[in-house]
Amino acid sequence: MKKFISFFPLSFLFLIGCSKDIQKDIYDSILPVPFEPLVGPTPLTVPPSGLVPCDGGLAGDYPCLGYDLQSIVSLSVMGATMGNDSWGWTDSGSGKEYVLMGLDIGTAFIDISTPDQPIFLGKLNSATAPSTWRDIKVFQDHAFIVSEANSHGLQVFDLTRLRNLTEVQNFTVDAQINGFGSAHNIAINEASGFAYVVGSDLYQGGPVFIDINDPTNPNIVGGFGNESYTHDAHILTYNGPDVEYQGKEILFGSNSDGGENNQLIIVDVTDKTSPELISSITYSNGGYTHQGWLAEDHQYFYLGDELDESRFGNRSKTLVFDLEDLDNPILHYTYLGTTAAIDHNGYTKGNSFFLANYTAGFREIDIHNIGSKDMEEVAFFDTFPEHDNTSFDGVWNVYPYFESGVIVISDSNSGLFLVKASQ
Repeated sequence: MKKFISFFPLSFLFLIGCSKDIQKDIYDSILPVPFEPLVGPTPLTVPPSGLVPCDGGLAGDYPCLGYDLQSIVSLSVMGATMGNDSWGWTDSGSGKEYVLMGLDIGTAFIDISTPDQPIFLGKLNSATAPSTWRDIKVFQDHAFIVSEANSHGLQVFDLTRLRNLTEVQNFTVDAQINGFGSAHNIAINEASGFAYVVGSDLYQGGPVFIDINDPTNPNIVGGFGNESYTHDAHILTYNGPDVEYQGKEILFGSNSDGGENNQLIIVDVTDKTSPELISSITYSNGGYTHQGWLAEDHQYFYLGDELDESRFGNRSKTLVFDLEDLDNPILHYTYLGTTAAIDHNGYTKGNSFFLANYTAGFREIDIHNIGSKDMEEVAFFDTFPEHDNTSFDGVWNVYPYFESGVIVISDSNSGLFLVKASQ
């Protein structure tokens, strides 16, 4: 969520998007000094195994089904007071797996090649001020980081610097551009080498096109601002059922103006100098269009709305759009989850939809029979056992794409959780 919602109590505004000036004032008063360096060299520490099997519906204190807890890296270990987004990097040289976790004060880097003994390697501080919002994606062994902190711009970090460390690091950036100010999110199409920054100060908050084929020399080449603010986007080289657009670079945007205009937009961004809107579709009982992800066959798009649970009292809801004809998207199915918790980020992998579900934790939903309008929750791991209410506590993001099968869960209250399917 973002700053357009003006009728919620202040506590909700703080979580989902007060104005940036108010946000800075709040953080100045409640956060520790964000850029305090480590005092002297701090050796890397390998913790004892944190493995806790899911047994009888619990892994320690955490409700679970089908997933064992591998380990936890607390916010205090990372020197932060709040977590947010997360992504993963697999070293192209060694094959080792690393987590990149967004924090209020910057970005943490964790070696998870032994998932029950993760090693905190250090962090890269925010480019300017602390912020609730930080987003990270990866391309060609580099991390690309944006934040809603004022004037933050795009940070670029060479991930190969994580190799062979012996001490915890205070990292510095390898490159930075400041042409768009703050931003809510970033998406990358690895096939084209373009990053798409959304929710920035340019193009009315629509996507900004950045050429990152030379990762440490990013270059803004255009944007699209004709369809209201874009909160999140999934961009790829399309290979779905609509033959008219096969081979084109297509952007699927989750757009909202904070009112009744909640929509999925589909834009041809192949020509960065002349992007073309293909179509858009709105839906009823919308609160705030938040984020969505395309299925691997590119036929269905799974979309989450961040405020419909609180506005309309429904259970966690995912809207599934049929994109067989990109010129005419159709709402195919509406899935209701098992709790009242708010849905956040969701991703498809194979026949599963992996959903960050705030107070209800991480949920895995079987989508193999979506053509027959059937989705079924098959597993979960709840990092916020206190309750499953409609509040903005708990899981912010889930990353399901590691070859090892380790699932990354970033919890805004508690830190990083690593889980893996029970044997």
